[in-house]
Amino acid sequence: MAISRRAFGVGLLAAGVAGTGGYFAAKDRPEFQGLLGNRTKLFGFIGGEKEAFLADEDVVGALRGYGLDIDTRVAGSVEMVREQALLQQNPAFLWPSSSIMVDIARQNGIKIRNDRVVLNTPVVVYTWQPVVDGLMKSGLVTVTPAGQHQLDLKALLDAVLAGTHWSKLGVASLYGQARIVSTDPNRSNSGFMFAGLVLSLFAGNVATAADLTQSGDKAQTIFRNMGFKSPSSGKLFDQYLAGGLGGEPMIVGYENQLVEWIIADPERWKRVQASSTAKPVVLYPHPTVYSSHPLIVVDETANRLMDALTSPKLQELAWTKHGFRGPLGTATGNAHDAIAGLLPDEIDAVLPMPDANVMLALLNKVAS
Repeated sequence: MAISRRAFGVGLLAAGVAGTGGYFAAKDRPEFQGLLGNRTKLFGFIGGEKEAFLADEDVVGALRGYGLDIDTRVAGSVEMVREQALLQQNPAFLWPSSSIMVDIARQNGIKIRNDRVVLNTPVVVYTWQPVVDGLMKSGLVTVTPAGQHQLDLKALLDAVLAGTHWSKLGVASLYGQARIVSTDPNRSNSGFMFAGLVLSLFAGNVATAADLTQSGDKAQTIFRNMGFKSPSSGKLFDQYLAGGLGGEPMIVGYENQLVEWIIADPERWKRVQASSTAKPVVLYPHPTVYSSHPLIVVDETANRLMDALTSPKLQELAWTKHGFRGPLGTATGNAHDAIAGLLPDEIDAVLPMPDANVMLALLNKVAS
């Protein structure tokens, strides 16, 4: 059937109106900005534990949907909010690994446009099966009903302070005094968080300035006994995997690090699990602290990045491929089969961190 010129014109007009309406509907939707050609390149500093997440092709693609190309450089969480040499590079955003860094950033004069916790991961201790077997005999490690390993960190710290040998803790395969290693708390967030947890455990509650006076020497001794401390959580975790039982018996890290390593190569994890040699084991300190990852918006253009990172799509990718929990510490989406049963659904014993002034004084203490 032939179409009249009038009907054809009306059809074109309707299509134009629909297209225009669709454009105006899409232009206010952050996730469609890439489709509309509204592209923004953002430069910022991130903690090393998020490097693989932002390099993930699925994550890159999702961010492009928001019209974002992200140029990041890795820096320690403490460094990125304190070091003028970094801040003078004019980052549009900072993405450290502790919400306290927001307060420290403000104290250092950083003009914060916006901030929001977008990811969470608890601080854990990584060790090896022979160490776990020994610490279970000595009562420092127990197994929860769900099958995770729980560490009495205060008892372990007391043993380190007392100079207790590994053999006295049931770990005959290791030589010398028991020790646990974290990153440098003045540079890297996992060491920073661990320092706050150590002081609070010695204090018996969330540490205050008075507790620092009373227990600061103990915390200082714990960090002095570590020897060299890596500036990066990612580097320390790599050292742990490469060094094995003899090189790094116990380190402080993030829950998501082992998850990310497993998901990157599930077949490798199967081979490790089937091996008769030492196997990596994650211990959950009881209590622990949450490493909250706040996005700090320095330039208003980075608000779009906050919209993207808190979207259901990016939150699901963060959990299912990289082991990051959501802003409330909950899982978003179904976990990968390779990590089934490895993680608790919830972390049931979490201490708040001491306030920013206490932590800054503690940093000076452990550095001296």
